[in-house]
Amino acid sequence: METNSQSYIAKTISGLENVLAAELNALGASEVKVINRAVSFSGDTKLMYTANLWLRTALRILEPVSTFRVNSNDDLYNCISDYPWESIINVEQTLAVDAFISNSVFNNSQFVAQKVKDAVVDRFRKKFGKRPSVSIENPDLRINVHITQNNCNVSLDTSGESLHKRGYRKISGQAPLSEVLAAGLILLSGWDKKTTLVDPMCGSGTILTEAALIAENKAPGIFRNNFGFMNWKNFNTDLWKEIFTDAKRQSSKSNVKLFGYDISQRALEGAAQNAVGTGLQENIKLERTPFEKLVPPVRPGTLLFNPPYGERIQKDDIVAFYKTIGDIMKQRFSGFEAWLISSDMDALKHIGLKPSAKYKVFNGPLECRFVKFNLYEGSKKRKENSEI
Repeated sequence: METNSQSYIAKTISGLENVLAAELNALGASEVKVINRAVSFSGDTKLMYTANLWLRTALRILEPVSTFRVNSNDDLYNCISDYPWESIINVEQTLAVDAFISNSVFNNSQFVAQKVKDAVVDRFRKKFGKRPSVSIENPDLRINVHITQNNCNVSLDTSGESLHKRGYRKISGQAPLSEVLAAGLILLSGWDKKTTLVDPMCGSGTILTEAALIAENKAPGIFRNNFGFMNWKNFNTDLWKEIFTDAKRQSSKSNVKLFGYDISQRALEGAAQNAVGTGLQENIKLERTPFEKLVPPVRPGTLLFNPPYGERIQKDDIVAFYKTIGDIMKQRFSGFEAWLISSDMDALKHIGLKPSAKYKVFNGPLECRFVKFNLYEGSKKRKENSEI
């Protein structure tokens, strides 16, 4: 039985911190605390493995191992050199360093990463006469260094590749939505896993695929072959097999209807292949139909989509396009609950409906609003400048 307790930090997208905290609480994490673009928590090794497998809104999970003050290059080098890196990997394995600085005594993150790398490999060389290699792609150990002013925090990246890389995506469309953001939007919406879900501009199908995973309670990491912690000396194979087997057992068949539409046949072919990658293709119905001609396949339901917006995909007349979205939602989707995300605050106002809920989230560097519209029967009159 694993009883060791360790502090961890789960990184996420700005705006999804509370969703991630709820996920961690559901997994049994303790000392869960929301911080900037992350959630700190405590748990044992089993929880860390489980979190990597199950968290839908985490980008990566860091295990802090050292904190110290730095005033010079020598301080950084010496403190890094003091840590027993040979207890984590052996000399034949590979490593990489990710460095981040903020109001720091250092002004170049690449220099910090290089200095940390030098300190680690020099320690190996002194002890064993040889050193690990650096590998940018899929290293056995990814070290995370964050320096704010004079404070340096060093962590091990337990995830390896970002957790948004689920392992099922075969094809990406134009401006694809991150799997982590798609899952976060679904969870933010409060979708009940039973109501018909329609994505009228589905692209490569990320929202639909993540919804299918949620509906069937399928762990998002179940398709991945590797996590960072698997390459470490202390990796507990038996414990991982137990967690993985239990995750497969928890998955259950869902009959929820998920519909995706797009004007691009190529995007729909990508969406179909991505669905096949999860084995959930039976849940997802795809059809080439422009939004202007779309008729609800069933009633009632939930609309959840990521329409084009100016910074992401150029649209000849974005305001007219958003007016059309509002008109069609009111005319054809009465009785639906509609959610959409956009970074174009002005265009959102021309939907012509007052949002009943709104959240600030980021899609990459773009600040967006994720807004909800209740499309009542005999919808409320257009409110042209609804506050977004």
